[in-house]
Amino acid sequence: MNFFEKELQKMVNLGIPVTSPKYVGGACYGKLDDDLRIKLQFVTLGHAEHYEAIKATVINRVDGPVDSAIFRFSDVLGKKQVSNPNFTDGITPYAWAYYGKIDWYVYRPTAQDYKQLFTAVNDYCGIFQTQQMADRGMQMSQ
Repeated sequence: MNFFEKELQKMVNLGIPVTSPKYVGGACYGKLDDDLRIKLQFVTLGHAEHYEAIKATVINRVDGPVDSAIFRFSDVLGKKQVSNPNFTDGITPYAWAYYGKIDWYVYRPTAQDYKQLFTAVNDYCGIFQTQQMADRGMQMSQ
């Protein structure tokens, strides 16, 4: 698994209601219900190699994309204080690619941060799930 897949797996393992998650090409694909799938992936927002958000795309298995949402780390997590003197006002979390290596820049998300991201994505997934699949997803995470 690459960096992005491992980070997405941390959120899915918290209980995002997808069944049969697969990690491929830096993304996570999962089943929301019999007809709907979801793709989660890190995305840049205009600055190359700075991955500042997670994009969730709901896909109908026959008809293609249904909807998508972008969860900006700045919106979900806000600015974080760090001990680095170069960032006295804090920093908005993002992952970056530098010399072929991908990692978090300055600030590494905490367990609480992953829970906040999970909650945002989980709420979005819930909009599209049938109650039966949502119940099944909850049972898997307990």
